[in-house]
Amino acid sequence: MTVGDISPDTIWAVLSESARRHPEREAVVDGRERLTYEQLAAAASRAGMAMSASGIRHGDRIALWAPNSARWAVVALGAHSIGAVVVPVNTRARGVEAAHQLRMTRSRVLFVDDGFLGTGYAAMLRGAAGESGPDRPVLGLPDLDRIIDFHREPDLHITSWAQFLGCAAKPRTVDLRAAHRAGPPGPDDLAYVMSTSGSTGPAKGVVLRHGQLVRVYRSLSERLGIGSGDRILGVTPLSHSFGLNAGLLAALAAGGCYVAVDVFDPAAALTRIATERITVLSGPPTLFTDLIAASPAERDPRAHTPRLAVTGAATVAAPLLDRIRRVLGIQLIVTGYGLTEASGTVTARHPEPQTVSLAAPPLPGVELRVVDAEGNAVADGTAGEVLVRGYNVMSGYFENESATAKALDGDGWLHTGDVGVLEDGELRIVDRIGEMFIVGGFNVYPSEVEHVLSRHPAVGEVAVVGVPDDRLGERGIAYAVPRPGHSVTGRQLIEHCRDALAGYKVPSEVILLSEMPRIAAGKPSRRALRELALQRRAEHRGTA
Repeated sequence: MTVGDISPDTIWAVLSESARRHPEREAVVDGRERLTYEQLAAAASRAGMAMSASGIRHGDRIALWAPNSARWAVVALGAHSIGAVVVPVNTRARGVEAAHQLRMTRSRVLFVDDGFLGTGYAAMLRGAAGESGPDRPVLGLPDLDRIIDFHREPDLHITSWAQFLGCAAKPRTVDLRAAHRAGPPGPDDLAYVMSTSGSTGPAKGVVLRHGQLVRVYRSLSERLGIGSGDRILGVTPLSHSFGLNAGLLAALAAGGCYVAVDVFDPAAALTRIATERITVLSGPPTLFTDLIAASPAERDPRAHTPRLAVTGAATVAAPLLDRIRRVLGIQLIVTGYGLTEASGTVTARHPEPQTVSLAAPPLPGVELRVVDAEGNAVADGTAGEVLVRGYNVMSGYFENESATAKALDGDGWLHTGDVGVLEDGELRIVDRIGEMFIVGGFNVYPSEVEHVLSRHPAVGEVAVVGVPDDRLGERGIAYAVPRPGHSVTGRQLIEHCRDALAGYKVPSEVILLSEMPRIAAGKPSRRALRELALQRRAEHRGTA
C-alpha cells in the first residue's frame, strides 16, 4: 500500500496514512494545543515548507531542545516531510553538552522553548560556545544559522515561532545545482541522530533510519496490542529514543493519540491519566514508583485505569510489578529491554494478565546472542554479554567510524555492553559491563562525571559509582580526594557539577576521602567504593 507517491515505510508516510484514515481523530494533545490528524499533518507540512524556505534541504540536520509538546511533534514531523534529519537534545542538558551535540551533527537550525522552567537555553548555549555575531546566533557554532523559539518574542538573534511559520508563505528559490535533493525521505534515509554517551570520551550520535524505526514500532505496537483507540501518556522525554518512538511514533502508527507531558508531577499525572482517559502508560520504573507513592491509600474502583503499563530502561524489581497492579490497578504489564543503538527496543513481553516475568523475547526478525569475554556463545541460563543483530540495529555512529567499529562487528552484531541471561528464547538483563549506571531511565557514565569533577582546582582524584536507589533505580555517588593544601566540601563539588552536567548526571552525594582504595593495578577500586556506599546506606536506614 502507498500514500500518494510516498513510501509507507517512513515516519512522514505513517502520519500521512493515519491522517487519511482518521482525519478528525485526536493525534497529539498537550496543555496548550489539541491537534487532530488532519490538523497535525497540515501544521507539520507548513513547518516543512517554512524550513525549505529557510534553506533547509534533504539531509540537513535540525535540532530540538525543548520539552514534550505538540510543537515538538510538529517540528520533527515537518522536518521529516522534507527529508531533514532531527537531532533531539535533552532538556536537562547543559550548554556544553548541547553545543557538542550541535557541533557534532553540524545542525543548521535549533528550536527551543526558552524560559521553560526558568531555563535560558539560548543564553546557556552562548555561554558555552560563544556570543552572537552579526550574522551568527552563536559564534562558536558556525553551521548554526538560526535559533527559533516556540513562545518567546523575537530579538536580534532569535526568530519567533510566528516569524518562522511566515517563511512558508514566501516564494523560495530552488538551486538546481545543489547536491541535496528536495522532497520527502525514503526508508533508508536518516530520521534521527540520537545522542548517547560512551564509557569514554564525548557523546556520540546514533544514526537511526526511517524504515527501521517504522518497522520496529509497528512490530512493537502489534505485540502490545496498541490500536487506534489507545491514548499514550508521553512522560518520557522525546529526546529519549524510547520516549520518542514508543510514544509518538507508536501512537501515530496505530492511529492513536499521544498526550504530551512537559513536566512530570506524580499527582498531576494521575489527574491527567483520568481526564485524558489514558490507556497506555510507559516509562522507567521511577515513573511507576512515583505514581504509586502519590496514589491514595485506597483506590476508587470506579476510577479510570490504563489498560497497559510498559516499563524497562533499568533492572525492574518483581515486587514493583505487583504494586503496579495492586495500587494503580493496571492489569497488563509489559517489561522489555532496549538501547538507543538498537532503535530503543530489542525485546518486549506479550501482555498477559497476572504474569510476572523480567525476561522477554526479541521482536520478530531480531537475533540475540549471549557470549563470554572471548566472544564464545554461553549455555542457556548462563550470564554473558548481550549481542543484538537485526533491522533495529543502528547503521553506526554519526561520522564516527572508529566508535562504530568498536560497537558493531564484521558480522553485524551490536555489542551492547549489557550482561544478560538467555533462556528459552527470552532475555533477562542482570548487569552491565563497565561502570555505566541508570538514573531514572537515563544512562550515566562515570567517566563523564569524573572528568567534570577533576576540573575543579581542589580535586586531586575522583571516582564515581552507581548504587541502588528505591525511587530512581540507581543514583550516583562520587568519591573525591582533595589536592594537598586545598579545601573543598561535597556540596561545593555538587554545585560545580550542576554548572556542567544534566541534573540526572549530578552525583547525589560527594564523599571526601583522605586516600582512594585501590586494586592491585593501582586504579581506584570501584567495588570497594560501592561497598562503602552500600554500608553507609545500610547504616543510615538502621539509624532511621
